[in-house]
Amino acid sequence: MIESDIYGCYEAIRKGSHSFYAASKLLPKQVRDPAVVLYAFCRVADDNVDAENARQDAIDLLRERLELAYLGTPKNEPIDRAFASLVESCKMPRALPDALLEGLEWDSLNLRFETLSDLHSYSARVASAVGVMMCVIMSVRDKDVLARACDLGAAMQLTNIARDIGEDARNGRLYIPLRWMSEEGLNSTEFLKNPEACQKTARIAKRLLMEAEQLYQRAEAGLSQLPFSCRPGIFAARYIYERIGKHIAAANYNSITNRAFTTKIEKIGFLMLSIANTATVTVMPRSAIVHAEPLEEMRFLVDAAGEIQPSKNFLDRKAGTVMNILEQMERRDRGFQEVLE
Repeated sequence: MIESDIYGCYEAIRKGSHSFYAASKLLPKQVRDPAVVLYAFCRVADDNVDAENARQDAIDLLRERLELAYLGTPKNEPIDRAFASLVESCKMPRALPDALLEGLEWDSLNLRFETLSDLHSYSARVASAVGVMMCVIMSVRDKDVLARACDLGAAMQLTNIARDIGEDARNGRLYIPLRWMSEEGLNSTEFLKNPEACQKTARIAKRLLMEAEQLYQRAEAGLSQLPFSCRPGIFAARYIYERIGKHIAAANYNSITNRAFTTKIEKIGFLMLSIANTATVTVMPRSAIVHAEPLEEMRFLVDAAGEIQPSKNFLDRKAGTVMNILEQMERRDRGFQEVLE
């Protein structure tokens, strides 16, 4: 990849993706640069759909840009050129970015979701697909680990939805399952006209976060199977998003008039915790949870990118641990300084 193109990708996410930008500081450069390219492409795609009045036209243009990237003749823009290079170097399965664009198309159509399963189908496309693409960048194709990446993506998306219930409603968007609203006696049309904080919406936010928490726990079993040098960055992203849920709970699950966020100090704390946990999980046996089946709505992503791989010998997985930990400590110190700047 050309350095100037990569720089353009960093600039695209620096202001728009604070949580990922902070977590990315702990990724090794050979993974961090492609990861930033991926997130920049996703950010631009999402922004383009949000900005266009003729949203289907925007989706069509994005599909054209994706096609050009896969043909090796990208649009003459830094992010497009960098993404085309990423596709080639990582052998990125086309089904993954296709799924992302399908999710953005669902957004453009302002689809509503009747059940939690329907919401998981949406999360698979706009969040879990990105998690699986991150695994491809890290050269991880083990189906069990990909399934846990899908869990993490879905958990983060449910957290986002719980956080943004009020903001989304004021923008005419509704992601919470309609069946849940009916169970609470809420009319979706009336709610969109006048979103108000109440015990009913608080219970829905709490329910979303409870579902997310189960998925965070399932996902953690897979984090220990990622390349050692990549674990702190992914752990950090997981902790930062989970803390957003804790802030929502602390506000009595009022995400109508409040919008939860993590502070810079909290992010630094999670970077430190991520380093510590990376060392801890290295010496722990592999959890049986890592073998759990993927959510059915996510299975197509696992099948698109996955290969069945034999488990590594316990001692083999520990090889180089001390050197890796020292490398992580050095990267952590650099990352803290950059977050503070």
